[in-house]
Amino acid sequence: MPEQGWTYARAGVDIAVGNQAVKRIKAHVAATIRPEVLGGFGGFAGLFALPQGLREPVLVAGCDGVGTKLKVAFALNKHDTVGIDAVAMCVNDILVQGAEPLFFLDYLAVGRLDPSQVEAVVAGVAQGCKAAGCTLLGGETAEMPGFYPPGEYDLAGFAVGIVDKDKVVDGRSIVPGDLVLGLSSSGLHSNGYSLVRRVLLEERGLSLAEHGPGLGCALGEELLRPTKIYVRPLQRLMAKVAVKGMAHITGGGLLENIPRVLPPGVRVVLRAGSWPVLPVFHLLRELGSIAEEEMLRTFNLGIGFVVIVAAEDVESAVAILQEVGEKVYVIGRVVTGEPGVEVEGRLFP
Repeated sequence: MPEQGWTYARAGVDIAVGNQAVKRIKAHVAATIRPEVLGGFGGFAGLFALPQGLREPVLVAGCDGVGTKLKVAFALNKHDTVGIDAVAMCVNDILVQGAEPLFFLDYLAVGRLDPSQVEAVVAGVAQGCKAAGCTLLGGETAEMPGFYPPGEYDLAGFAVGIVDKDKVVDGRSIVPGDLVLGLSSSGLHSNGYSLVRRVLLEERGLSLAEHGPGLGCALGEELLRPTKIYVRPLQRLMAKVAVKGMAHITGGGLLENIPRVLPPGVRVVLRAGSWPVLPVFHLLRELGSIAEEEMLRTFNLGIGFVVIVAAEDVESAVAILQEVGEKVYVIGRVVTGEPGVEVEGRLFP
């Protein structure tokens, strides 16, 4: 036993350092506040008044994490983008139901608290919240000595949104003849990194600091590219076009996520070559000798979000999305059959 007795700080949890971290993130949190937020920063819980003007408001909630993409952030000691990923993975999920994100909560668990590292992570979370138009309402930073290796942490998030009951997008109106639009991804987003790291870093021994073959940038830059947030473009689209169904292309890829929004009796046929498969996926396919179906079931392959609309609305939908800077492609059609996805043609040579 130490001469002066044990303290929480000697055991590895320094409350004073935690207070420093809280002070450093205050400005980032304040930059995300919406008018509906009640009370100030630092309470036991966040208060948020429901927006007015909805006839039958429905709350929509979702949670997700960044996953092993964090290992790349640790290796590069770069922590200011993974917070964007945490927000994106959650708000894009609730957007699928047509919901407007209202607020976000984050959970950051560390082995030993480093205020500058915490600030970088939360700055990214705040940046993601601003892009999605939601408030960073609260969160938890847990110092857990002996639980995580030095310099490492885990990051998860929770989003709550709202939609009028008669405007919920649930896929029930999808019928044969509808068309499938694909919105471009920024890259890998936050999925498949256990396979990515195994192939590129462990098996092939590529350096994060060097340019990856065919990528046009350092491999680390490519692997840390943040997940796109589709909220504002889709809000613009839903205000003008009847959107029948949407899918966030995350783990499970195009094959597993699109069927989640299909009603009985219909399936989707995707047309290979109708969108550009990004270079990072070609690199993975080649260096890992990964089968095409495995690629389709694991990665987004360049399409981060899918929207299904009536054929007569496609031209308007494409124009609206392009006006706000989205790269959008007509990638498939809805046909009669059991819910599922099939691909016409080959995506890779």
